[in-house]
Amino acid sequence: MADSLKTRVGRVIAGGVHALLDRLEDQAPDTVMEQTLREADSVIDDVRHELGIVAANRHLSQQQHASLNVQHARLAEQIEQAMAQSRDELVRAAVARQLDIEAQLPVLENTLSEHALQERELQGFVAALLAKKREMAEALSDFRKSRAAVAQTSARAGGASAEQRIGEVSDAFDRLYERQTGLTATTRGGTLQQAAQLRELDELVRDNKIAERIAQLKAGRA
Repeated sequence: MADSLKTRVGRVIAGGVHALLDRLEDQAPDTVMEQTLREADSVIDDVRHELGIVAANRHLSQQQHASLNVQHARLAEQIEQAMAQSRDELVRAAVARQLDIEAQLPVLENTLSEHALQERELQGFVAALLAKKREMAEALSDFRKSRAAVAQTSARAGGASAEQRIGEVSDAFDRLYERQTGLTATTRGGTLQQAAQLRELDELVRDNKIAERIAQLKAGRA
């Protein structure tokens, strides 16, 4: 992944929630939220695009690796047949091709390893960015609650103007959040819980696959 994209990911992840709340004190909350979410969404889209490219390249490398292995095995059979018929010139040509294949395989294997590493890194970035978005949403929710509490206190002290302003801010945030994520204020909490459950399911499936692979390896050694 390009260093510039890594830098953008790092900037979004490193952006402290407290710094965001400090900005909310001085600016319109809906404007700040829109800017922050737009930047996060843009980075997520770019990382996912890069992930697609890496996955496609890994697939092509896998196909090439498999094809060369098939060729190598087929050449081995042909060498046996040519040797049985004392066709030394055919044996030489087939062995030469095998050597060429054997020179390419380690390079392809290294490329596959690099692609797999990049995929894991990019998947981790996407997960981190999505988590960061959830963190910001939760922090803003806490911010709204604290401001609402202040507004209620002010209203009891002698006026409802502060409460009215907080209500307008809250409504603006809800509209913005729904526009950015497709979630309403009443449904986003349940959706985040569902996302956590899906992540837990993914981890369970992966653990089962690991256990199955270890069992296969042990059975092969028995």
